Amino acid sequence: MDHLGIVSLIPPLLAILLAVLFRNVVVALFAGIFVGLLIVIGPNPVTTTMSLVTDHLAPVITDSYNAGVMILLFFIGGFVALVERSGGGAALASKAARLINSRGKGQISAWLGGLIVFFSDLGTPLIVGPIFEKIFDKLKLSREKLAWIIDSTSSPVAVLIPFIGWGIYIMGLIREEFDREGLQTSEFTVFVQAIPFQFYAILAVTAVPVVALTRTDFGAMRRAEQRVRDTGELHWPNSKPLRQSESSTVEGMATESRPIVIWLPLLVLFITLFSILTTLGFPADPVPGEAFRAALSTAYLFAALVLIALMLIFRINPIGAILGTYVKGMEKMISVVLILVLAWTLGGLLEEMGTANFLVEMMSGVVPAALVPVLVFVCAAAMSFATGSSWGTFAIMIPLAIPVAFGLDAAVIVCIGAVLSGGIFGDHCSPISDSTILASTGAGTDLVDHVKTQLPYAVINGAIVAVSFVVAGFLDSPYIVVFSISAMIIVYLAISRVSSARKSRAVNAESPTAAEVD
Repeated sequence: MDHLGIVSLIPPLLAILLAVLFRNVVVALFAGIFVGLLIVIGPNPVTTTMSLVTDHLAPVITDSYNAGVMILLFFIGGFVALVERSGGGAALASKAARLINSRGKGQISAWLGGLIVFFSDLGTPLIVGPIFEKIFDKLKLSREKLAWIIDSTSSPVAVLIPFIGWGIYIMGLIREEFDREGLQTSEFTVFVQAIPFQFYAILAVTAVPVVALTRTDFGAMRRAEQRVRDTGELHWPNSKPLRQSESSTVEGMATESRPIVIWLPLLVLFITLFSILTTLGFPADPVPGEAFRAALSTAYLFAALVLIALMLIFRINPIGAILGTYVKGMEKMISVVLILVLAWTLGGLLEEMGTANFLVEMMSGVVPAALVPVLVFVCAAAMSFATGSSWGTFAIMIPLAIPVAFGLDAAVIVCIGAVLSGGIFGDHCSPISDSTILASTGAGTDLVDHVKTQLPYAVINGAIVAVSFVVAGFLDSPYIVVFSISAMIIVYLAISRVSSARKSRAVNAESPTAAEVD
């Protein structure tokens, strides 16, 4: 195999190290690329910089596929910004809140609210949290439970959906690697096939109704729930709740919003998208990536136009503020586009250096192909936990995992699911993750309290996921997810019962006996 030997590992390892140290993926990727070019071209910074611009960055940016992905991301960014500013999500949640009159309904309703606001992982905590905060207080549900629910329905939901920013970003990384392998398989098809192997995201989402319906609280979460029920205290004495950065009413909104402002544009988006895809043979025939992107761009544009019209009809904002919001939403996607461009560039450089070939040569005969998915999961989880960034993890791990999987004849789709699962798992456990911090903020709870109460659920799910990837490495069956969900339910119930039994014994031990009373 052609490769530069162990030095071919320097760029990705440097990128990972810098991402962990500085928690800045853009700087880490750029440094990895630049050092890699110094190795390939020679220690001349001027020549290296010129080659970086002309031979690597420019071809990546001007590639028609890449340009289509970037345009689509800008459309998505503008639409999401409008949705968040319109207040439609808050209005819809307020309507639903009137029907909530029990602890079980409260948890399920917050969960459903997180599923509805699927289009914005960062918007979910700041939209759903403030609405359900007072409802949870009234029902004597802990703020920690609310933080866990909205954290479990933000990035874990977003990573499962192919037609929002997360899916487009991931498919862009996948397409680049498949092109290098000479495969014409649609990246949309690959993403959909990988969904059943996103074990962690699926477990995180399904854990909420399981806990709500079976009342399987344990660990720090059980103590938090007991605190609220017994004392009514929203926080522990030494807690420092994070105050939300935005109120439930968007600043500058001229009037109260309405639920139609959120559900009608989304309905238009779905109808437009699937109407176009149906004419292309979906779902019977695979839809080419270029056609899918064009259909999705059209759907987001039409949905944005409907949303703008509704905001004007209901006088939510003046036209100038609306258009300004749309443009600012597009601008927010620049960092995402930059990460994508650098990830594509790093992937091309690693191919030139033969990094994957070197890894395959080292692992051949040492690591069984069936164990590659679980190793990928562990590596992605460690990186995501250390950096607090699942997107940064995807950018570095996918260009490594896919060619290694091909080289070792491992299950490629399973390995893609392993990268995505590891990224979300590490992000879910990390106290420096955006989603963790925003979940605490939206629920109005202490960050450390949120991490302590969420961690037992996350670790148990992560252990089940690791076992699932070992099994998937051998069987390569999407039905393994049924085993994962079943195992989670059994383990949760068992732990909850053991915890309850211990508590009962402790209470009985502290209670005076009949003889002592006499």
